[in-house]
Amino acid sequence: MAGIMKVKAKAKGEVTNVKLMAKHIMESGQRKDKKTGELIPAMFLQEISVQHGGKTVFTANLGTAVSKNPYLAFSFAGGAKGEELTLNWVENTGKTGSETAAIK
Repeated sequence: MAGIMKVKAKAKGEVTNVKLMAKHIMESGQRKDKKTGELIPAMFLQEISVQHGGKTVFTANLGTAVSKNPYLAFSFAGGAKGEELTLNWVENTGKTGSETAAIK
């Protein structure tokens, strides 16, 4: 599941505004397959964290109530054009991923 994050980060003055969307199905484990009638296994992002300069600037703990392709927005003090953010995610299945995004 590499490359699931779409990120827009802009530095304005001493604040960086970040908007991100995770391309993920966020399956709750409570829906049934229409053809078989069996429950579809849960598969959702449990945590998304963002680091800048080695420090965590944002953490989201997600669960089954979050819809498909979750959108998150936040701001943090610091950041400059050309610097990078590191985004890490953990899925309830144990899968993890890490991506980077440039601040514009």
